[in-house]
Amino acid sequence: MNVSMSSYFSRTGPTTFLPSPHVGGAWQLDEQHIAPALGLLTHAVETEHGDRMAVSRLSFDILGVIPLEEVSVGVRVVRPGRTVELVEAAMSHAGRPAVLLRAWLMAERDTAAVAGTRLEPLPPPSAMPAWDPTTVWPGGFIASVEVRRAQEAPGRARYWVRTDVPLLDEPTSALASAAGLADIANGMTVREDPRSVAFPNLDLTAHLVRAPEPGWLGFDTTVSFGPSGHGLTSSVLHDERGPFGTVAQSLTVRP
Repeated sequence: MNVSMSSYFSRTGPTTFLPSPHVGGAWQLDEQHIAPALGLLTHAVETEHGDRMAVSRLSFDILGVIPLEEVSVGVRVVRPGRTVELVEAAMSHAGRPAVLLRAWLMAERDTAAVAGTRLEPLPPPSAMPAWDPTTVWPGGFIASVEVRRAQEAPGRARYWVRTDVPLLDEPTSALASAAGLADIANGMTVREDPRSVAFPNLDLTAHLVRAPEPGWLGFDTTVSFGPSGHGLTSSVLHDERGPFGTVAQSLTVRP
């Protein structure tokens, strides 16, 4: 089996994919970082249903860890419709579901006359200093990204992320590529040293007002820990045109 190691995943069959070393996790090096998996599931939904409607929400539930081994992806329609549709995608390893995605898709119409937001734009990537995330995190995925960051305080930062590693060894959309980076938010402005406090996320939900443009993906991120083991990483998403959505991640905080 000839597969490419130059992308995060390589297709090995109609519904099967092999991760490359670039997918190596940050919490455990022999597990997948979940970020590329979220992009792969988004690509699967768009491939089967994105020709008629655009994604407005991506809601991922992470059911468990995934080794750096071949996975399968399946897609089904939960609620069909002509203007609004709910689609579910699942990633499985060895027959066990590992990540679930429920995506709302909506028909597009011209609302340019009323478009707008009060969300503040980020300074451009060129206005932020380069930051090396491997000073905090190990793993192939973290090593594959470029970050420019303005750190305000532990748990509070604005930053831009991009990678020259393709999501897949076939064309993918700017949205799938962005979804494949969005999970990085939980590690870009840590409140506590991850060697002493673990805070993996259980999910990721993105709400979008438009599709992102290719290139840098920007985040305006705040991390919060509660007093009883729960946490939240919340971000406003940006491309170089401006804000286009939000991301939230539920955390399990474990000293």
